[in-house]
Amino acid sequence: MTPTALLGTPHILEPQALDTADHLEPVTLERAQRRLVAKALGELTHERLLSPEPVADAGGWWEVRTTSSRWRFHAHVHEPEHWSVDPWSVLRSDDSTEGGEATLPVDVLELVAELHDELGIPDHLVAVYLEELSATLAAACWADTHHAHTVEDLLDADLATVEAAMHEGHPAFLATNGRIGYGLDDYRAFAPETGSDVQLVWLGVRREHAVLALGEGLDEDALYADELDADQRDAFDTRLRDLGLDPRDYLLVPAHPWQWTNKLAVTFAADVARRDVVPLGTSRDAYRAQQSVRTFLNVSDPSRMYVKTALSVQNMGFMRGLSPHYMRGTPAINDWVHALVEDDAELRRCGFTVLRERAAVGYTGGVYQRVAGARRGPYQKMFAALWRETPRLGAGERAATMASLLHRDREGRSLAAATIRASGLAPADWVRRYLDAYLRPVAHCLWAHDLAFMPHGENLILVLRDHVPVRAVMKDVGEEVALLAGDGPEAHPLDSLPEAVQRIRARVPEGQQALAVLTDVLDGFLRFLAAILADDGVLSGEEFWTVAAACLRDLQADHPELATQYARYDLLAPDFEHSCLNRLQLRNTLEMVDLADQAQSLQLVGRLANPLHGR
Repeated sequence: MTPTALLGTPHILEPQALDTADHLEPVTLERAQRRLVAKALGELTHERLLSPEPVADAGGWWEVRTTSSRWRFHAHVHEPEHWSVDPWSVLRSDDSTEGGEATLPVDVLELVAELHDELGIPDHLVAVYLEELSATLAAACWADTHHAHTVEDLLDADLATVEAAMHEGHPAFLATNGRIGYGLDDYRAFAPETGSDVQLVWLGVRREHAVLALGEGLDEDALYADELDADQRDAFDTRLRDLGLDPRDYLLVPAHPWQWTNKLAVTFAADVARRDVVPLGTSRDAYRAQQSVRTFLNVSDPSRMYVKTALSVQNMGFMRGLSPHYMRGTPAINDWVHALVEDDAELRRCGFTVLRERAAVGYTGGVYQRVAGARRGPYQKMFAALWRETPRLGAGERAATMASLLHRDREGRSLAAATIRASGLAPADWVRRYLDAYLRPVAHCLWAHDLAFMPHGENLILVLRDHVPVRAVMKDVGEEVALLAGDGPEAHPLDSLPEAVQRIRARVPEGQQALAVLTDVLDGFLRFLAAILADDGVLSGEEFWTVAAACLRDLQADHPELATQYARYDLLAPDFEHSCLNRLQLRNTLEMVDLADQAQSLQLVGRLANPLHGR
């Protein structure tokens, strides 16, 4: 054997393999850059990181100067301090060269690099944030190349189709689709916007090194019988017996294929070799990744549950892992919230429901869980999964992610505007029906129960009938629900909570609890929808916010018994503390919030005028 033979066979990349980057073309990049630069100029101004100066004698034109270039753009300014920047108006120039002003490419990476001191990005994280922006650009290029759905196509599309058509990500954050860890092949196989079918990997984990938590009325046999065909379950048992193992000693855990290949089979190599972890095969059912990247919808059998998996990929300010220790209490928390919602007559009237996370499983073996400070790091969040209910629809009902209301197709047409037209309702009437399904129950949960969700577009499913919203369904309860406890006498009593639910109690400084609606709903979602409808000539901002205020005032009139809470959590106050989301990610793109103490992580910058006040 020659020495070079020890190196193995060289890996030759065939030219056709490079076709996986066919979406990265100058024309698509130009569109993606302009949209993301427009978003950056608007949101960084909204968060008071930029202060554009008006261009003299040019109504609606503004200018931002950096140390090395000048950015001019046209924008409409809506309430509350929302800047709608026209992507195709953006001009970047350098007037320091001899012979006058030189035009420069419109590039979001250059914009952030020029402003990184003003943006407060730590030097050691600038490149990481730029990488996330670059990946977000690449995702936008892919969607621009491959998404042919018009807004008319999506009006009657099913839940999975609408979900895959979304590409904007969170409306406020700039670096929304980082997914650091994915390569091109991974992107095509697993990114939500590709709509690719995925077979999950099933693993057997030794029962003594695992935790399985089950919701009320569900046992282990019923869980696996519901989620796996009997013959596949038999095949898994046979695989274990062929290795000389007893299937009764193992729990079954679904895993993301990327996680198995890149993390579990490597990081837990010794556990696999010891047969504490046993690869059993892949799912027969096809799944599709949702906007949250690590959650999957079963498209072969939609009656089966969503599966949420641990994924050690950096995306939008977090490593997207799941803690097996959190899994212990997740079903109990969901049952408690579900019971509270079901028992409330107002929420029943609104049709508001939650999708329960019915079961959760996690691997607690191996050395990583015993390392000091173990429960906080990414190595302790690599190996867990949970099962979540899917929405149940009645006759004539259709489900769609609420994020779709902010969607524009490749031609820039608004899905919200198309939906309103298709409904036949006057725009103000449609908005009121929508807010009665969304804003009213979320506000009632805060006022009546001190309960706060994370109600942004990805976390809600809207149920529509004849293109009119009739109810809202909340998901992602276990990780993001909070029972707000202030430091005043009205704080929710600790001893009223079951032990398993204690972790959702969040101590929030008195006066900040209302931000659960004012920031997350009003500033985090409705601000964008109001601007879209105004920009498209569907409904003025004045009319939109008047309807929203009336929605809350009518709720208050229907429940005078909560008058003390209306004063405590004043959603109609003249202004509120301006909690800035991008500032969180700019400060630390690796972990933008301490999940154990989210209130202390907030970036509060002055106050924001409340568009609901006085209407």
